[in-house]
Amino acid sequence: MSLSKAEMASMVARDIPPGSFVNLGIGQPTLVADHLPAGAGVVLHTENGMLNMGPAAGTDEIDPDLVNAGKVPVTELPGASYFHHADSFAMMRGGHLDVCVLGAFQVSARGDLANWHTGAPDAIPAVGGAMDLAVGARQVFVMMTLFTRQGEPKLVRDCSYPLTGVACVDRVYTDLATFAVEPDGVSVCETFGISVDELVERLDMELRLA
Repeated sequence: MSLSKAEMASMVARDIPPGSFVNLGIGQPTLVADHLPAGAGVVLHTENGMLNMGPAAGTDEIDPDLVNAGKVPVTELPGASYFHHADSFAMMRGGHLDVCVLGAFQVSARGDLANWHTGAPDAIPAVGGAMDLAVGARQVFVMMTLFTRQGEPKLVRDCSYPLTGVACVDRVYTDLATFAVEPDGVSVCETFGISVDELVERLDMELRLA
């Protein structure tokens, strides 16, 4: 059975090393904050200028001045700090983040990332800080559904959408499988409600078992 968004977020949280400095991209990746184990020492960074961000705020915890980059109300953990937007991007570009978790329209077998524009004439481009995160973080995790609503694969041989970053993705977490993207190809780490043979057929690419 395929994973829910919350279950995908839990899988990502499980694989973030303790003590990491981590940025969670806008959209589905923000759910990861709610699944990080207590005591893991993971410090969440948000590009609008906060370190040690906590999980999403409950109804009685909402502070309109305390939001993540996606404008979702969040909590703060002890030791949280705040800083200018430019300082936040300096952290991203300077290689100070261990992991970033991003959404994607497409990821290629080489780890190319396309997540800011589909190329459609009526689509609104939204690159934000993704290009900075894609090249600045030591590891890039992608969280997305494996197929579009039309059934088209989002893990592809070559991206057809404009790229955000080249050969930058390390891991892909989807509702049907998790993948490791390596220099010599893509490996299947786990599957959920689908076989590896079915994945090979539907994705039309060579896959190895991790």
